[in-house]
Amino acid sequence: MTTLDVREIPPVNRHDRIHEAFHALDPGESLTIVNDHDPQPLYYEMAAEIPEFDEDGYEVEQEGPERFVANLPKEA
Repeated sequence: MTTLDVREIPPVNRHDRIHEAFHALDPGESLTIVNDHDPQPLYYEMAAEIPEFDEDGYEVEQEGPERFVANLPKEA
C-alpha cells in the first residue's frame, strides 16, 4: 500500500499527484491519501476517467475536522 499526504500540496496540483501515484501502482494495490476535506469529487473523477479504479473497494474515513483518509484501490 502506498500513502500520499496531500494536505501540504497546493490544491491545484493535488489531483495530478494522486493520479501519478495511482497509475504507478500494480494491479490489486491501493493508494491511501490523507486529505484536508472529503475527497468525494476525486472519487467521481476517478470513477469516470480511470477504468482500473475499483469503485466498490473505495473507502473514506474522517479522522478529524481536517483529516480524511481515503483508500483508492486498483483492480487486480
